[in-house]
Amino acid sequence: MFRFVVHRLISSIPVLFGIVVAVFFLVRVISGDPCRAQLGERATDEICDQFTKDLGLDRAIPVQFARYLGDLFTGDFGNSLQQRRAVSTILIERLPTTIELAVLALFFAILIGVPLGVIAAYKRNSAADVGTMIVANAGVSVPVFVLGLVVQYLFAVTLKDSFISLPPSGRLSPGLVPEPFYETWGLGKNGVFDFISNFEVLNALLQWNWRIVVDAAQHLILPAIVVGTIPLAIIARMTRASLVDVLGQDYVRTARAKGFKELVVVRRHALRSALLPVVTVVGLSLGSLFGGAILTESVFGLAGVGKTLSDSIYARDYSVVQGFALIVGIGFVIVNLVTDLMYTVFDPRVRVN
Repeated sequence: MFRFVVHRLISSIPVLFGIVVAVFFLVRVISGDPCRAQLGERATDEICDQFTKDLGLDRAIPVQFARYLGDLFTGDFGNSLQQRRAVSTILIERLPTTIELAVLALFFAILIGVPLGVIAAYKRNSAADVGTMIVANAGVSVPVFVLGLVVQYLFAVTLKDSFISLPPSGRLSPGLVPEPFYETWGLGKNGVFDFISNFEVLNALLQWNWRIVVDAAQHLILPAIVVGTIPLAIIARMTRASLVDVLGQDYVRTARAKGFKELVVVRRHALRSALLPVVTVVGLSLGSLFGGAILTESVFGLAGVGKTLSDSIYARDYSVVQGFALIVGIGFVIVNLVTDLMYTVFDPRVRVN
């Protein structure tokens, strides 16, 4: 297995290099001038000429690319043209929000989607099956920004004074300013600790601050439901289709003939094999969620990867777009690797060498 992991990591290098090349050149063929995009009416020809020269944007594209690759090899993602600070600092601030949202959204999708798919497959062509698939199709069809506004109105306005009321936006309630866990523990500040401390739930757990844990979790529930609705629908439909096929196999009929209880037949014999294509869907969904949910983050006021990327593209902030795209690409590679390894868990016949 170690050889397999090493081989996959090495084979992913050309993929990541292709991402770097594609993003670098694509952001530069987008129409618009970064100087005028950021300075607006204050941008004169003289100012923009100096702006372009200072940032090296007046050089030939191959020269800019060679310089960018050299910076990457030293771990330098460059500086944001818009925010005037290091891209790595922005990543440390924004990436944890997206990861927290993606993980919780996918947990919600799996927790609801797989049981719905199992019920639909076992009760094939029944009212339960039809109802489940209607819910799944509705989940795919409803636009994210519409669903976001609906749940905000429902849980933050209609149910405002009830015990199930939830905050409509933001990451923490006003007035809550958690300190980083490394200060509480008396540890020195560094990039890794800063990154961990920006996971609001994890940071609060490391300090046993249950008030912030509960508040941060409550702020994630609504966006996680909205983001997880489409993966939930896809997982439910894939689980149903796969399980329907497996339930017709000979070894399942043999298990029933041996007198096993129906729950044992479905859970131990059928579901385990049926989950292989579902694992693939889950991996792809998690990878795409790491790219950030632009609309959801905008609706719920979350400063994550999606919203940052969107704002940076409009502002022609090349360094931020390149840095975030590379990190998202690395996330896809890691998720795909974990997905391949999960195959061996659900099906021992699958071997990795």
